[in-house]
Formats: sequence, C-alpha cells, structure tokens
Amino acid sequence: MSQHKSYVYEAEPAKEAVNGRPTIGPVYRSVFAKDGFPLLVDGMESCWDIFRVSVERFPDNPMLGRRDVVSGKPGKYVWITYKQVYDIVIKIGNAIRSCDVGQAGRCGIYGANCKEWIISMEACNAHGIYCVPLYDTLGAGAVEFIICHAEVTLAFVEEKKIEEVLKTFPNSAQFLKTIVSFGKYSPEQKEEAKKFGLAIYSWDEFLSLGDNKHFELPVKKKSDICTIMYTSGTTGDPKGVLISNHSILTIVAGVKRVLESVNEALHAKDVYLSYLPLAHIFDRVIEECFINHGASIGFWRGDVKLLLEDLGELKPTIFTAVPRVLDRIYNGLQQKVSSGSLLKGAMFKLAYSYKEHSLFQGRKHGEAAPLCDKIVFGKVKQTLGGRVRIILSGAAPLATHVESYLKVVTCCHVLQGYGLTETCAGSFVSLPNATDMVGTVGPPVPNVDVCLESIPEMEYDALSTPPRGEVCMRGDTLFSGYHKRDDLTKEVMIDGWFHTGDIGEWQPNGALRIIDRKKNIFKLSQGEYVAVENLENVYGLVTVIDSIWVYGNSFESFLVAIINPNQQALEKWAASSSVTADYEFVCQNTKAKDYILTELRRIAKEKKLKGFEVIKDIHLDPVPFDMERDLITPTFKKKRPQLLKYYQGVIDGMYKNNANKQS
Repeated sequence: MSQHKSYVYEAEPAKEAVNGRPTIGPVYRSVFAKDGFPLLVDGMESCWDIFRVSVERFPDNPMLGRRDVVSGKPGKYVWITYKQVYDIVIKIGNAIRSCDVGQAGRCGIYGANCKEWIISMEACNAHGIYCVPLYDTLGAGAVEFIICHAEVTLAFVEEKKIEEVLKTFPNSAQFLKTIVSFGKYSPEQKEEAKKFGLAIYSWDEFLSLGDNKHFELPVKKKSDICTIMYTSGTTGDPKGVLISNHSILTIVAGVKRVLESVNEALHAKDVYLSYLPLAHIFDRVIEECFINHGASIGFWRGDVKLLLEDLGELKPTIFTAVPRVLDRIYNGLQQKVSSGSLLKGAMFKLAYSYKEHSLFQGRKHGEAAPLCDKIVFGKVKQTLGGRVRIILSGAAPLATHVESYLKVVTCCHVLQGYGLTETCAGSFVSLPNATDMVGTVGPPVPNVDVCLESIPEMEYDALSTPPRGEVCMRGDTLFSGYHKRDDLTKEVMIDGWFHTGDIGEWQPNGALRIIDRKKNIFKLSQGEYVAVENLENVYGLVTVIDSIWVYGNSFESFLVAIINPNQQALEKWAASSSVTADYEFVCQNTKAKDYILTELRRIAKEKKLKGFEVIKDIHLDPVPFDMERDLITPTFKKKRPQLLKYYQGVIDGMYKNNANKQS
C-alpha cells in the first residue's frame, strides 16, 4: 500500500504464523492518527458529560423536535431546548431513583425513536444506570429474554408496546417492577399490571413523581458500563454487548477528528433526522455526536412512506441511512426520470454523464458541475430537504451503482461506514471527494488499529496482493464483553484483538472492502443478520425436503433457496394433485414449487421465524447435492462458495423475477 496515496500507515509489521495462530498482516492506522489517537475532552468521564457540557454551552439551542399534528395533519417541527430537556431529565432521574433503581441498575427502553427515548436515556446516563434497549426484531420472546437476562427492573415503553411487555409476565415478574409509558396507558393495562404487583405510570405521572425530590448524581467513571445492547447470535439467544462510557466517548472523539480532517466538522447549526432505531449502536452514536456539538435532532413520524415528507419539513444537514432506504430513494428517482419527457430524460443523462466524468477526474463534488447541479440536480437535492451535505450509509453494504448514482444526483457526499455493536459502530468510513473509495467502507477511524488475519481454509492470505483476511480490531472503542457470557467473549477477543468474522480486502488507497463472512451468517440489505445453518435445520423439518441450501446477500432484502426434494414424497403429492410427469419435470412444475413454498411458510410460522427469515423463492433440483459437482464435502457438509458459483444463474433469476413482480 505504501506505493500509492494511502489514508492508512503501517503501525506494526506483519507476523508470521506461530503457535497454531494464522499469519497476521501489518497493523494499519488512519493517517489522521499519525500524531496519536484523538484525546478525550478534559472533564468528559461519561456519556452524561456529553449532554451536561452541551447544556452549559448551548442552553437555548433547539435540541429535540417532533412534528406538531393538528386535526390529523402534520405541521412544523416544534422544539424543546437543551436546558428544557435537562430540566425534564433531572425530574425523570429523580423519579427513577425513587423507584429504588440506583447506579448500575438496569432500565429498559422499548419503542420508536422520540424525545422521551432520549430523555430516558439521558436520565440513565445521569445516574450511572445501564440503559438496555428492548426490541422485538431479534425474534419471538426476545423482549422477555432481554428483561430477564439483563435483570431490567424499570422499563420506559411506547404506548402501543405496553401489551408486548405485559405478555412477558409472569416470567419477567422476578425482575421488572415498574413500567413507564411514553404517553398513557389503559384501565385494562392498569388492572393487568396490578395482578403481577407491577407499578405502571403515564409519562406525566412519572414526571410528577420526580417533583420535590433530589438525588445526588453519583460519580461516574469512563470504565463504567453505559448500555447493554443486544444483538443476534449465530444461533440461540441474543447476546448482550456491554458498552462502556469510554467506548462511546472514544468513538465520538474519533468521528470529530475525521470530520474536522476533511473540512466537514459538525457544528451547533447542524440538524439530524432521527429514524434509524436508537436500539442499535449506529444511531445511538450518531445522536451522541450531534448532542456533543449542541446540534438539533428531529424525529420522524414512524412511517417509511412519509420519510421524504419529514425530510422535506425538517431539512436536515446530515442524513444517515441503511441501504434499503437508499435503494428506495434510488428507485424512486429512476422512475421519475424514466416517466418524464424525452427532452428532460436526455438532459438528465447528459448532465449525469458530464458530472460523473468530472468527479472521476478528481474534482470536488461542489465544483464538478455547478451548472448541472443548479438546473438539473437541484430538484433531487430538494427531495431531501435541500440542506443535506453528507449521506452516511451503514448496517449493510450499499450497492456500488446506487452509491455512484447518489454521489452525482444528490449534490452531497455519500459515504459508507462499517462497524459492529462490539466496536461501537463506526470503525471505518469512506471519505468525501474520494471517488476511488466507491464500493468500500473507507479507511479506519483514527482511534482503532486494524489488521487482517489469514484464513488458510478459505484461501485468504493477509500477505497476498491484495491482502485478504479476517478483519481484526483493537482500541478503546471495543466492547467490555458479552453480558454473562465470558465463553463467547473469549471466542472473539484473542490477544487483545476483536475478531469480526468479516473478510476484508485492503485497497491501495488504504480503504477496506468487505468481501465475505467467515461463518455462515450474513446480513440482508435492511441490516438484519441471518444465521443460515440454523434456518436450514428448521426448514429441513419439512418432510418433502431431503436437502436445502438457503441463500441471501447484503444487497437483497429476502432469502431464496435451492432444494433437493424427497423424490418419493413429491411423487406422492404429484399423483394426488393430478400432476402427471416424470420426477425431473415435476420439479419444474410451478404447482410443485408453490406446494413446497407453502410447506416452508407453515414450518416458519410454527417455529416463529422472523419475517426476513421466511424464504420468498425456491428452485427445485432433482439431482442431490454431490461431491462430483464439488457441492459437498466427503462428510456431506455444504460447500457454500461452490454452491453459489454453481447456482449463480438460478439465484440471479429468482431475484430478478421477484424484482419484476414488485415493480
């Protein structure tokens, strides 16, 4: 990498394989950390200090906003200031303490992003209480599991989620003693809570509980746990990721250094649309960065179909998204262009080609084609509110053609980031005006060391050209372990290095490209993890199936599968369904495919699989997976890369057909 302009430098040399450990490539560090990692601000000991200091510096700045709804119609955003939020936080904190929840206690927060979410979180921060997001996308029973596993004693809950929490009783009664609604509760819910000795408060009732009470804020340390964020495991129960104050303070300092280094520093006038789940570390960290600068956070209305309307009203300056949202924006723009007049379409294509060429010539995006921006692309910019200067995509890979397209038409920087809950989100981020970083997640942020570890069995060599291997990280952003699971912590933390399980490839410019996954777990485009072996075991319970290979990737939002049916069972069904043909032709019959899909959906429902785990399309292969085609090992394990290579055309066809149906 030293032969090219690179945004990383070699901090330590490579290490050859020793004591059974694989070869480790050179340790790289961001060039923005050439003079050392960014220091934390003096006096910043906890996440509470991020908020407290901003209240002191920007008391009258608008902090949290939501759209005013009058007669069912949404209006302008209505704001409360940093000082107003602080006053409410103090009351909520006093109310929490009056419920016998003190330092290192556990408070759950369950619901969509809103000002009450942030206020509850800051009240936890104030008193050194672990904030534990509760959410149901991890599958049936996840809320109950998290309450019991984290020993949550008080939970802040969105009104419409109260029923879900009450369903966790009596099992969660050992721990959960108090529910606080973000709004109100019904008389029936009050009666139900009473059965289990559970106290339930409306938001206003709980606020008044904090009146005329005063609890001293405890001394908090950087090493104290700030939050337990649960993330899906490959199989079994969710894992509780312990994140300290230090980790969040460190990543906030790192993001600040990156943005300042590329002349895109955050400031108090910045505005952010909060819609990605606060229950995930990605949005939590972004919002901490905004709070750190005294900036404003406006909340969406909770409907993805109304997202662009909320963007238009709020006019944010930074827009974070997952690829699925950006795919929708891309498709919408494509349809708009194609449905316009021939003259407008031709003008758009000409402007697009000119600006794209200009960008790849190395011109900065604001200088690449100012006239095209004004006449052609300005309308696109207005759909995002007109003030967005950075679009940041995370949680899953963004398709290269979507990234390239949006870089041209949105008149702003489009950046990709990469990180995990265990690394406190943003560990890598691509840089503005660096068109050679398209399709990558950029260089590391300036507070982590990164190396690649060879994986001989997958033929990935950290010393090859280009270097490839498992992405490993170390630094103060790393988590403090898995809650009550030291065994799992030891699996991923080896000699101070966190092993991500993702396979990376270094680019000559120091950017990283994620190319594979070490274990059989992957993300779909909406950012959800899929544990494929576990799913195959579930779907394998269908008696008409002999073998199944489930496939999905981070550019698609659903799963497909290749199936070897049980010949006897399928022929029996064919006879009873008046499908007369040889077995090979039965497998090509759409009725047979529909029959097996119905059986798959039945078992998915029976086993309470999540929506994104339900297979949407299948291909029936009458020839069993075999060693002759190099599809299985001698011990009958599936060779997934080979299966993908062999069935690539079929897979592409299934995704294309489903895309055509949706359009």
